[in-house]
Order: sequence, then structure tokens, then C-alpha cells
Amino acid sequence: MFSCILTAQKTEYIKLNQSIKDKFSRVKSLTLIDNRTEKDLGTVTYKKENVQLKFENEDLKKYVEDWFANDNKTKGNNNDIVLLLEEIRIDDFKNTGLAKAKVKISSFINRNGKYYFINRYNSTVDFNSKLTPNIPRVISVAIETIFSTLIKDSYSHIALSTPIAESDLHNYEEIVGKNIKYLTVPELTNGVYKDFRSFSLQKPEEGYYVDKNKRGKVIGIKNREDLLLSAEYVFGYVEDGKAYRLTPVGFLEMQKDDKGYYVVSSRL
Repeated sequence: MFSCILTAQKTEYIKLNQSIKDKFSRVKSLTLIDNRTEKDLGTVTYKKENVQLKFENEDLKKYVEDWFANDNKTKGNNNDIVLLLEEIRIDDFKNTGLAKAKVKISSFINRNGKYYFINRYNSTVDFNSKLTPNIPRVISVAIETIFSTLIKDSYSHIALSTPIAESDLHNYEEIVGKNIKYLTVPELTNGVYKDFRSFSLQKPEEGYYVDKNKRGKVIGIKNREDLLLSAEYVFGYVEDGKAYRLTPVGFLEMQKDDKGYYVVSSRL
């Protein structure tokens, strides 16, 4: 006689609870286009057990759109924001205590059926169990933060002027790339950039500067009045020709390929 013991795989749910309230009621609607080829997020090891990561509501389009609607009872009359989700992939390196989460998501404004690029998060975040014992929980919060940060940034950032048809959204990087100055200049212009548009045109904000502590660590961005800017109004900065992007874990150096700049990784 054979006995079989079945145990349910543990699950860590990604909950979208952070506030994404549009403080100035600029946005009329938020729509998610889920273009992921792989909907399974992946698993990580926690206390020698496999833990699967899932969104609390796996109908992600409805989940995100309801999140916006619930946080924004008073809506604006102008901007229809569209999120294009291309990838969320979580990988676990067995017996190493290491894991990584790759997220690629972009935002656009929809104007009369044409899409105008606003911003993008494209990064691989590394996790180390020695630094973050509960990796599943930390990954869950990190993904929620990536979503909420991009959404709130998109409320205020100015879109690029290049129109993209909905049928061409899958090819937006190539279309936008043809009209972006920062891809062709020999060296980036030093300074602070409030949004992707100013970075793409290489037009830093006059009078804004990077504030550092005595050890040289960046602690924020200040304006002409010497006041710290909210993260909602900062894209990043360029120093000595190197670009640094503001992410949920601080400013990280950006790398470049033929499609643009992106953040390689951060370690949590």
C-alpha cells in the first residue's frame, strides 16, 4: 500500500493597496493593457519551501483599473492614461538565497486613439535572503511600489509628442527612439530632469540641483528655492555624463542599449 501526502504550495499575494490618488484631479481614466507573453509570475524559496507569487486578483486589468477608480472618486476631464505591461518575471536561484524580479511597464496618454509615451520602468531587482529574510513579502511590496510610483509619476510628467497607433504599441520603443535626442548625442547634459520628456530632449531644469550628504550620498533634489522636491516630480539627473534614474529604492545608474536607457538592477 502506498501513501501519498499532498501539500498545497504556499502563495504570496501582491496587493495593490498603496495610494495612487491624483491630488490635482488631472486624470480622467486609467487603463491597463496586459501584453505579457507569460502570465505566471514565478516562485521563490522561503524557509525551504516554494512560494508562488500572484496578484490578489489575477484579472490584472480589472484589478489595476479598480484600484485607480477606488482611489480617485473625483476624476479629471482631460487625460486618459494607459499602462502597457510587457513583463513581470520572478526567478529564484536554488540553494543560493538569491532571487530577482524583472518588471517592464510603460505609460502613455491616449488622445483620440493615438498614444503618446510618458514614462517607463524597465529594471531587474535583485534580492538577497541574508539582507531580506522574507523575500516573497519584499518582492510583493516592491512590485506594488513599482506600479504605484509609475502611475503617480505619469499624472504629472509631460508626454512625448510622437503619436503611436494602438496597433503599433508593441513597437513603441523603435518609434519613440527615432525622435529622442538623448540616444544620439555624444554626451548627456549634466543636470536635473523632472520628467522623461525633458531627459529625452536633453533639457535639464535650470536652478535645480542634486543634494548630497557629507559622504557624497544623494539625499534628494532641490529646486531654486532650496526646497526638496517630491519624488513625484523627479525623473533623475545626469552627473559627469552618467544618467541616474529615481527608482523605489533610490537613484540608480542607468545603462544604455539601442532602445534607450534602463536600470540594470538594485539589491534589496
